[in-house]
Amino acid sequence: MATKRQVFYSFHYKPDNWRASQVRNIGVIEGNKPAPDNDWEKITSAGDDAIKRWIKEQMEYRSCTVVLVGKNTANRKWINYEIIKSWDEGMGVVGIYVHGLKNSDGYISEKGENPFDYIGYGDSGKKLSAIVKCYSPSGENSKERYDWISKYISDAIEEAVKTLWKVRGECRSTKERFLAHRIRQPAE
Repeated sequence: MATKRQVFYSFHYKPDNWRASQVRNIGVIEGNKPAPDNDWEKITSAGDDAIKRWIKEQMEYRSCTVVLVGKNTANRKWINYEIIKSWDEGMGVVGIYVHGLKNSDGYISEKGENPFDYIGYGDSGKKLSAIVKCYSPSGENSKERYDWISKYISDAIEEAVKTLWKVRGECRSTKERFLAHRIRQPAE
């Protein structure tokens, strides 16, 4: 039996919290618990340093970040920060589109942009999206897309961790810089 990985979930809180909770509740991986609305308001009102501290604590002992991609996830300030921090800390990174899952009102949304298109890595000017996968679950409806995620999320996470170590090794052998960086200014 495969080891249950501990992951950090990154997502745009207000529009995608319900969708993110569906993915977290699949149970094949262990993920961070999101801050309840009241706690999140306290954290964000305390400023950027408090948010960074909270993110750091949530990422502790995690081996991969799963970016749950909704309509407006790409190029958000804190999504970018979490992706860059994950990559630079040696965590695997993978994206899964969740726009096709129903929200609390029973609606799906439009597919958003790939958040890894906004992050570069190394000195080459390459986008992280050239090596980090962002999966679009197949299915005709929310349940079929949920089933796809349930079936493949563990494999996607394992592949993300392996990809990170492969790229790290290649960067060491060519002496290329490994660290990630923003390509464009994020939206607030």
